[in-house]
Amino acid sequence: MQPEPFFRDQFSRPHLQNRDFQSMKVERLSIPEVILVTPPRFGDNRGFFSETYNVERMSEAGIDLPFVQDNQSLSRQKGVVRGLHCQLAPYEQGKLVRVTRGAIWDVAVDARTGSPTYGKWVAAELSAENWSQLWIPPGFLHGFVTLEENTEVQYKCTSLYSKVSERAVIWNCPELKIDWPVSEADAILSDKDKVAPHFAEAKGWFSYEK
Repeated sequence: MQPEPFFRDQFSRPHLQNRDFQSMKVERLSIPEVILVTPPRFGDNRGFFSETYNVERMSEAGIDLPFVQDNQSLSRQKGVVRGLHCQLAPYEQGKLVRVTRGAIWDVAVDARTGSPTYGKWVAAELSAENWSQLWIPPGFLHGFVTLEENTEVQYKCTSLYSKVSERAVIWNCPELKIDWPVSEADAILSDKDKVAPHFAEAKGWFSYEK
């Protein structure tokens, strides 16, 4: 006689049946299309369990586009800046960003021409400790700075990577006035990001749809 499959036994246990796997903290930021979500974690002396993505819960939170690619980055130093990045149509990307080790200050900039918040930015700290995730919809620039060494970032994307469609804006563009928690002298960037254009070049990259 074959034993019961492990997954059936696991979720028939009373201590798991009593947990609310559906509860998730949802916060719309000052640009309401950008959403901060925090899935619950259930811990004991062994560690923790967390449902980090559930299509139904995310859809209820307003994150309802399908994801087609997962990315992961490791930044070994504190002060690494990645961004500000985006992709143009037909490969524009929405991103659901989370941190599995370390911490980042994650930034989204509205680049949709005609939007009431065009050129405005919002930011949130994401860390392995606070377990929050940031939804950055298509039409936004995205970037972050690492707050700790050996920071790992994972993000789900709604479109595949396209080299011909990728664009960037310089991270410290004076027009945007982003309040980065790192000085220009201490910021560590790729050669490519160091020479990215100013935000004025982004006009017309995306259009706002009500």
